[in-house]
Amino acid sequence: MQERFSRKLIDFRTIYVDPSNLKSFHTIQSAINSVPSNNNHWICISIKAGTYNERITIPPEKPYIYLKGEGIGKTNVVSGSNDSIVTSATFFSNANNIFVSDITFVNSYNYPFKKNGNIKSPAVVARISGDKSAFYRCSFLGLQDTLLDEKGRHYFKLCTIEGAIDFVFGGGQSIYEECTLSFNGEALDPGTIGFITAQGRDDPKDTGGFVFKNCNVIGTGKAFLGRAWKSYSRAIIYNSFLSDIIISRGWDAWYYVGHENQLTFAEHQCHGSGSDMSNRVKWETTLSPQELQVFTSMSYIDNEGWIANLPLNILG
Repeated sequence: MQERFSRKLIDFRTIYVDPSNLKSFHTIQSAINSVPSNNNHWICISIKAGTYNERITIPPEKPYIYLKGEGIGKTNVVSGSNDSIVTSATFFSNANNIFVSDITFVNSYNYPFKKNGNIKSPAVVARISGDKSAFYRCSFLGLQDTLLDEKGRHYFKLCTIEGAIDFVFGGGQSIYEECTLSFNGEALDPGTIGFITAQGRDDPKDTGGFVFKNCNVIGTGKAFLGRAWKSYSRAIIYNSFLSDIIISRGWDAWYYVGHENQLTFAEHQCHGSGSDMSNRVKWETTLSPQELQVFTSMSYIDNEGWIANLPLNILG
């Protein structure tokens, strides 16, 4: 079923996913498959509330797709693969110019966690590798390696990401704004400390890095803000609420002990009981006002205006 409408003086097409309607697509993947290869106009796939037990992939040759759900916890995409961070994701987004709103993505292999359930193992919820991708009011629910922010420039706003081990990881160049990072320490063995981020920048010339701006870091148990997955890892926490789950050291160099000078782990203007920096690792980065401006400005991921040209205005 299709509808045409005008927005921003551009012609958009909407197709519908509704298993109860014979005239609509019954799966999200079948709707994605219907989008012409090398498409260069936004196509909205409107997904009716419900649980879709499928793994979905947007291939590289299908850009300008807008996946539009009916709300967090209302439109749910669920699957349960594990082991490989490369192949286990519930949602693969490989194309440029992708926009997703109001959808919950789940890897049910170990979520919700049960003490007598599946062992802790990599079970990716979403793997994002296309450039110029945005997620608005979405939820990513998993345990280990929840969100693979692999590569490209990405913007996450008003999203929730849940996990316990490296649950925001990858080499992407991304801003997370007004997002909630929910740490599930109850899933770990007693006394085990978890990790929220594991950024994967591996070259000093790489522009990648994670910026968390006006976010909330909450949960149960104890966690590091992040650890270095690659030799030039970069993660910046700015003007965010950090609850008491954050341990005093804050950051871990992991395999790069002795090379901490290559890492960029920084906090600025944070608040909450976990924001006390007096006992942080001595090698934590202090950014200059000019550097902070570079990383926290939207131009860090968008000097072309691609976010303003999304099918829905999310800058406000």
